[in-house]
Amino acid sequence: MGYGLKPVKRADGQPYAGAVTNYLIDPAGEATNIFNGSIVTLGTDGYIALATGTGADETTNNLGGSSIGAIGVFVGCSYTNDQGQTVHSQYYPSGALNGVAYVVDDPNVLFSAELDEAATQAMIGANAFLAAAQDTNAGSTTTGNSNVELDGTVATTTEAFKVVALDPTTSTDAVLVKFNPGYHMMTMNTGV
Repeated sequence: MGYGLKPVKRADGQPYAGAVTNYLIDPAGEATNIFNGSIVTLGTDGYIALATGTGADETTNNLGGSSIGAIGVFVGCSYTNDQGQTVHSQYYPSGALNGVAYVVDDPNVLFSAELDEAATQAMIGANAFLAAAQDTNAGSTTTGNSNVELDGTVATTTEAFKVVALDPTTSTDAVLVKFNPGYHMMTMNTGV
């Protein structure tokens, strides 16, 4: 079972210092849960939403849908609960009001991710995409963590993530990946 994408370090060798950008979630509520480690996109309404593509190609199945890349990886949020209290949470529960998402949006961050099969040295330098599209059930409401994993059938064709290294500190199925240009909104020259 996957654990989503976890920021580890920057591609330039510098440590990841925990930098995030705050993005609004639709104040009226988003219709899906968003878990820590989930990939998110910026909608045409300017609000954060769960990315629904797998990243298997750059046009019809990009992470944010048709030709729309991801804005980054969700690592927590705040929202208003039913009692009117501000809650800081590991995950965003579907329909919560006035949500603010904390997103790792630096396209140069390397993330640890689990594959749906064993990782091998030959995978380094290849491309990968999500094993399945994310949905409202792509995580645990108990821990708040995503369960998303990458497809272990890596390729040389254009896909969402570049496999940079193995990550044996997490599991034998884990790799370090980076968003490929065209799959991250900060590296695209088109707008939403």
